[in-house]
Amino acid sequence: RFQRLDFVYLNAGIMPNPHVNFKALWQGLLTGKILHMLTTAEGVMTQTDRLNGDGLQEVFATNLFGHFILVRQLESLLCGNEKPSRLIWTSSSNARESAFSLSDYQHAKGQESYSSSKYATDLTSVVLNRKLNKQGLYSSVVCPGLVMSNMTYRILPVFLWMLLMPIMWLIRFFAKTYTLTPYNGAEAHVWLFKQKPESLDPLVKYHSCTSGLGKKYVEPRKIDVDEEIAEKFYEKLLELEKQILERYDDLLD
Repeated sequence: RFQRLDFVYLNAGIMPNPHVNFKALWQGLLTGKILHMLTTAEGVMTQTDRLNGDGLQEVFATNLFGHFILVRQLESLLCGNEKPSRLIWTSSSNARESAFSLSDYQHAKGQESYSSSKYATDLTSVVLNRKLNKQGLYSSVVCPGLVMSNMTYRILPVFLWMLLMPIMWLIRFFAKTYTLTPYNGAEAHVWLFKQKPESLDPLVKYHSCTSGLGKKYVEPRKIDVDEEIAEKFYEKLLELEKQILERYDDLLD
């Protein structure tokens, strides 16, 4: 139907069976790291992952690999056009190098699959820029902040979230990534739509922020990635893609 694609927003994500580590929260309170932990969920959130029907870790497959397959399949519509094409990935401030391992990139052996998948997203975006900018394809990552959504409401009972909401509004005076509503969380997605891709830094993540008084804005922050690790991870994604496509070769034909 289309000769080219101008924008592709890569936003699908899951966080199955999330659990709060209250012991880590208490330690954060005692050590003065509580605000950092509340804004990044570092050490606070764990998940129980499982295999999907393709034999892949479900969080990895949903949050990253499905998107990667899609981008690869659409490459002819994204590259070589008169106007640049854009990929905008929904990452997270929870993306942490410490949760990711190149030897276990699907995070089968850990309990922070969400964090690992989002760090893998950052790595993938960096490599895509390096390889495809000259062909007119630019990739960016955004963080919507803490948004109250169906995913968030699974972490704690809804009634508890309702009790915590006034406190969260107060926290927003100190933690600007507490966007809380999907409308606020989409600020960086919309802002990127209006930017010239050539002017953007491929090593920056664009965070949706909301001030304590409700003003929406975007804050760029450097991505903490090792570009050599990113390249090696990209090669592993290509290997996995080849295996999956060979398995479903008849269907694709």
